[in-house]
Amino acid sequence: MPPRWIDQSQPQTLQGAVVFSYLNAALALVFTIALGESPFLFLFVLLAAAAFGIANEKRLAYWAAVALAGAYLLVVLGLMIAGGGFGGILNLLFAGVLVALLLHPDSRHYERIWFK
Repeated sequence: MPPRWIDQSQPQTLQGAVVFSYLNAALALVFTIALGESPFLFLFVLLAAAAFGIANEKRLAYWAAVALAGAYLLVVLGLMIAGGGFGGILNLLFAGVLVALLLHPDSRHYERIWFK
């Protein structure tokens, strides 16, 4: 079976997490090109690689994505507590949504049964 970017047979929560991870990586790349820096670019590139693994049903990639998304959530929460503002609230919301999509019961159930 050829590698896929998105697996339509996976639950919507996993599909959403994969697309959201790709989108975060793309936006971080655009901000890096436009502004010259993005503190989370490396994290999002790793997260996009993990999303590719999720689309190809790799258990290690799923847990790597959970760890990376959790680390991103904690960093954003720390930055917001230190004095974030409106951008901090949006980043916190997006980080929380990504973690919620990955840890949703449908995602966990599918990972336990089908991932290798």
